Amino acid sequence: MTLKDVKQMKSLALAYMGDSVYELYVRKHLLEQGKIQPQRLHKAAVKFVSAVSQAQAVAYWQEKGLLTEEEQGVLRRGRNAKSGSVPKSTNVQTYRYSTGFEAVLGFLYLSGKTGRLEELIEQTIQFVEERSGEGE
Repeated sequence: MTLKDVKQMKSLALAYMGDSVYELYVRKHLLEQGKIQPQRLHKAAVKFVSAVSQAQAVAYWQEKGLLTEEEQGVLRRGRNAKSGSVPKSTNVQTYRYSTGFEAVLGFLYLSGKTGRLEELIEQTIQFVEERSGEGE
């Protein structure tokens, strides 16, 4: 897939891919940490992949100035995409920021920017763990 193709994709398609990619990296991280009981894995994963956690990660990215200009554009497009429905467990603003989060990751993955993708995911995982008191 060319960069031009990826840039022309709808934001929700990028978010769809980003959701899967992020979940894969989170699952791998949790397994590497030795959390192998299925109940513990799911509970631990939710801490990372929830809309609230992803929206907080976006705030962290912005506060630290971690995103390139291009990534900020993808984030905006994802945040502004109209998905039609919002899960009952969150509000519209949080859900939109989490969609932007996933769109950035999907964009990086589909663009073949694996190093950058992994850099952002590692920083996000570290942020979530520090926020929850596990990174100490």
